[in-house]
Amino acid sequence: MTGDRFALAVHEHGGEGPPLILLHGAGRTLADWAAVAPLLVVRHRVLSVDLRGHGRSPSGPWRLPEVLGDIEQVLTAHGIPGALPVGHSLGGMLAVLYALEHPDVTPGAVDLDGFGWGRPDQYVGLDPDVVAGHLVKMRELSVAGQGRELSAEGLKDLLAEQREISDRLGIPYELLEAGVLRAVRRRDDGALEVRPGRRDALQMLGAVAGLDLFALFRRMTTPLLLGRARRAVPAVTGPDWFEPMMAAYAKGLARDLAALAEEREQVTVAGIDATHAMLLENPRAVADAVLAFTA
Repeated sequence: MTGDRFALAVHEHGGEGPPLILLHGAGRTLADWAAVAPLLVVRHRVLSVDLRGHGRSPSGPWRLPEVLGDIEQVLTAHGIPGALPVGHSLGGMLAVLYALEHPDVTPGAVDLDGFGWGRPDQYVGLDPDVVAGHLVKMRELSVAGQGRELSAEGLKDLLAEQREISDRLGIPYELLEAGVLRAVRRRDDGALEVRPGRRDALQMLGAVAGLDLFALFRRMTTPLLLGRARRAVPAVTGPDWFEPMMAAYAKGLARDLAALAEEREQVTVAGIDATHAMLLENPRAVADAVLAFTA
């Protein structure tokens, strides 16, 4: 730790080409990139990191200036200040923010499905007031499980859930297992805890809740790749309004991204044949989109 910055946990994947730094999503870890990174090292030097409060990185106040400072410190320490930030979900938002903060050295940004919950008016065909109410509930649900304690049996149950997800979505179980095990830590009192903690998760949600992402995209003067999931995550449990709401948002998001790409020549939009879990479901499609962009 240096001042308000933290020494993040880093995995060096290898490669000798132009450098990339891979940033994971909220509540995830660098393990998410395990199947994508080997496909990128053919043309790039590739690093992945655990963001603060996640995986094996330290916890600290989750404020955007400090989080972006963590990334800068990693790149400086590895001698690659001009690395291209490539992020998924929350990591995609951070990639764009980092590129905007370092326009003189950062060649652009890649945001893979990092669009948040969007604006109520982006939910095509639905009442914006009703959508706004549902969004409040969705944000509450998104942090409900963070920081929870796990017994040894609880960890077994969590891994069993990953087995079910593997069977349902066709994701290799070992990728899901690695993500869970990296996100679980043993506290000083001996209890197991799922990271990030609830306080970190709430701060993280607050830090990005007010971002106008499309305004940020329009501020980019360097190349920007926006990867959009073509398929919705199948709902197994949850409120009956969730699936129709996500379908409405997918329509609005596709519409707005197409308009943005038409308006800004530096913006490339790529559809990824996967759900939001694209890094695990279809790593080849993700890598192909990134490599086509960097080419």
